[in-house]
Formats: sequence, C-alpha cells, structure tokens
Amino acid sequence: MSVRVRFAPSPTGFVHIGSLRTALYNYLFAKGKGGKYILRIEDTDRARYVEGAIEGMVESMNWAGVNHDEGFQLENGQLMEEGEFGPYMQSRRLEIYQKHIKQLLHQGDAYPCFCSMERIDRIREEQKARGETPKYDGHCKGLSQEEVNEKIENNEEHVIRLKLPEKEEIVFEDMVRGKMSFHTDDIDDQVLIKSDGFPTYHFAVVVDDYLMGITHIIRGEEWVTSTPKHIHLYKSFGWDVPKYVHLPNILNKDKKKLSKRQGDVAVEDFKKKGYLPEALVNYIALIGWSPEDNQEIFTMEELQEKFDLKRVSKSGGVFDVEKLNWMNNHYIKEADNHRLAKLAIPYLEEAGYLKSGQGEAEIHWVKDLMEVLKEYLDYMAQVPEKAEMFFKEEIEITPEGREILGDDHIEQLLEAFYEKVKMAEVIDEAFGKQVFKDLKKEVGAKGPKLFKPARVAVTGETQGPDLTLVMKVLGREKLLKRIEFVQTQLKK
Repeated sequence: MSVRVRFAPSPTGFVHIGSLRTALYNYLFAKGKGGKYILRIEDTDRARYVEGAIEGMVESMNWAGVNHDEGFQLENGQLMEEGEFGPYMQSRRLEIYQKHIKQLLHQGDAYPCFCSMERIDRIREEQKARGETPKYDGHCKGLSQEEVNEKIENNEEHVIRLKLPEKEEIVFEDMVRGKMSFHTDDIDDQVLIKSDGFPTYHFAVVVDDYLMGITHIIRGEEWVTSTPKHIHLYKSFGWDVPKYVHLPNILNKDKKKLSKRQGDVAVEDFKKKGYLPEALVNYIALIGWSPEDNQEIFTMEELQEKFDLKRVSKSGGVFDVEKLNWMNNHYIKEADNHRLAKLAIPYLEEAGYLKSGQGEAEIHWVKDLMEVLKEYLDYMAQVPEKAEMFFKEEIEITPEGREILGDDHIEQLLEAFYEKVKMAEVIDEAFGKQVFKDLKKEVGAKGPKLFKPARVAVTGETQGPDLTLVMKVLGREKLLKRIEFVQTQLKK
C-alpha cells in the first residue's frame, strides 16, 4: 500500500510554527516514501472559525514550499479543491458523518446522551473531589430504546457519545514513542456528534482518515490520549488501524510549550520579518529530528532524502531564535542579490527611504546595497536600520574615528580623496580599488593609515563592510558631501 499522510488544521487563525513543522514532517515522510501528502480542513468547531484563515493557511504553506498533492489550492485568490477524495473540508461532509454515526448507533457502539452541561460539570467536580478521573459517568448509556425514542420525539437536545467497553486495555505501537497502553476505565465516552449535528474532531477525523486512505497519522503529542478512542472507532467499523506518530512539542527557552506570550509563533510573523522560507523550514526540521551525520544546512530535496521518523525525538525541542537567526543569515548571504533587493524594497519604502514604487526603478542600486548589507542581516526587516548610514546627509564620527582623523597626513589625504571622487566618471568597485592605489602614491600613506581615515570620512566609523562597495552605493554626491563635512569638522 502506498503511503498517504495528511495535515488537517482548523481554520482558527494564523499557522503556528508547530503546525508548520507537523505539516513539514508529513510532507517529508510522504515524499521520501514516494507517497501522497493531503491538506484537509477540520472546521467542525464553527464558533472558532476565522474568515480568511484557510486562504492564509494555503498561502503560508505555499510560501514555505510545503506543497500538498490533494486538498485546497489558491487560484487567483479563490480556493479550489484538487483530488479524488473530497470534499476536503469537514463542514461539506456532514452527510458522510450522518451515515456512519447511524451505523454505530445501529451496532450499539454509540448512544444518545441527553445530559445538560450543568449536570456534566457537577459530576466532574464531584469526581475530582473524590480524587477520580473526571469523565462522563455513563448516565444515558442505560436508557432503554423506548426512553430514547420518547426524548427524541420531544425534541430534547442531545449529543451522541462513543460507547467504550469496560475494563479493556487498548494498546498501540507509536512509531516514535513505542508501545503505548490505555485502560478504557480511564477514558471518557467521547462525544461524536454535537447537539448542532456537527461531528466532533474525534469522530470526523477517523471517518475522514479512513475514507481518504490515510496510512500514517503524524500529529502532535497532545493527541496521544485521544488515540485509543480513535483506535476503538476504527475497530468498531471493522477498519484497518493506521500507524500513529506523535511528535514532541516545540518548546520555548523555559522548556514550556511555545506560545505567543513568548514572542513570534506564527508563520506569518516570520514572513513579515523577512525570514527566508528555506531557512525557517530548514530550522524547524531540526527541532525534534536529527540526521545521522549532524548536518545542519539542508535543501528541501536533501530533507526529503534524509528525513526518517526513527530519528524523531520523544522529548520536545527548544525553539532558539538566535540559532534561527544564524541560519537565516547563512541563507541571506547565499541568496541572489536581485531576490534580496525585491524583498528589501517594501521595508525601505515603509521606513521612508524610498518612495512607493521608486524602489523598482532603483533595483540595481538596491542590489548593490544588499551586497553591502547581507552579511550583517539576521532577517530582512533589519534592512532600514542597517541601511541608515546610506541615507544620512551627515555622518556621526565615532570617538575612535576622531582619534584616527588626528594624524598629520589626514588633511592632505582628504583633499586628494575629494578631488579624485569629484573627477571620477563613475563610482564603482574598479574606481574604489584604483583610487586607493593612487592615494597611496600621492600621500604616502598605506594600510590602516590610508584605509581607516578614508572609511571614517565616508561612514564615520573605523570598521564595516567592504569600503569600495560602500562608496559605490553612496555615489558621487554623497561621498563629496561627507568628505566636505569631515573636512569642516577638522577645521573647528
């Protein structure tokens, strides 16, 4: 049987970084096995449904390069379904769930429950007070068919619950955690159909996974305790049980589950800050999984080739923003300058350094700017801060810079430097290299005595990016103004 896996999120907001990792692991497993990866939308909780969340989810997955074979795609901003196992949204599958719940009721594997929430809450509080596991007490399990029929005829509000057997052990083999065992006396008779007729996650997920031919269920560890209920449902229907994989949580530095209280947790947050998708995907792949050879930088193709569920950890992995920044900086340094320029322009426009639309006309200049800055960027939203020196008319000379400008030859050096910039036909890297050769001969200064004062005159600082590139990005007019400014400062 060919491998079929799925990512089945709820449309309740932005895609959490943990959800992206779950989707990624499903995707990598499927691709590594020559199988199919499906995107299904679990929207049975209508109260939490967020308009536009599905579109945002598909966009985030497309941006990250975690592309599904079946499910929802965006075409000209419209959601379209692709695949032969649809609908791929639970709210469009209600007739399917009704058919299957009738089967369970007929078999005696499910039963209507007419208990109010007030009664259920009271029972659970009493159980807690006695030190027992809080769960439904099975009150309606003993109702006769006549009593059930009468209540339904009277339109009494009710749900339908799973009827679990008593004193039975449910055992399954988790591909990450090994053998796991649960006792039915510790498990609730789960609600399968809510009073509004919509299925709960626990019912719909089993029906959908079976009908869509899902062979491996790879999901977060928060679903471990639900798995015995799902396995019982599979067996009640007489279906083969899929293989289960429960992934460890992504943790913050305090070793607690990653949440928005600690900072950015949504894929959209990282996208807005200008992280490159390949860097984010590479990094989260390594939170909870490790390759045999300790390799850290992976292309998506390499991840597909090397990913192995056997190397997934049982314990949670820490999300380290500093490590992500290091990795993103690596990808930025390797990236094409034209691509970086296109990414940088919106940030420069927002900062007021470029007029809206002007950046596209100055794409070559921004490409040069990125060549100067890329080594210093953790993410693209830092571009305005790092680029500030290129937009200021006057520079601020550091104390170290002022000390260097105190040497005897500085006045002569700056005069010669000014004249050569003024007479240059074009300020490019070739000019930058030649001008320092010429200044060395004319002024007699070399090494730090030549380059450091020139850098201070251009930037106000004694260290920084390649000076010839900085000069190219600044251009003739700014270079002349800055040299004049420093000359004026020396005369004060």
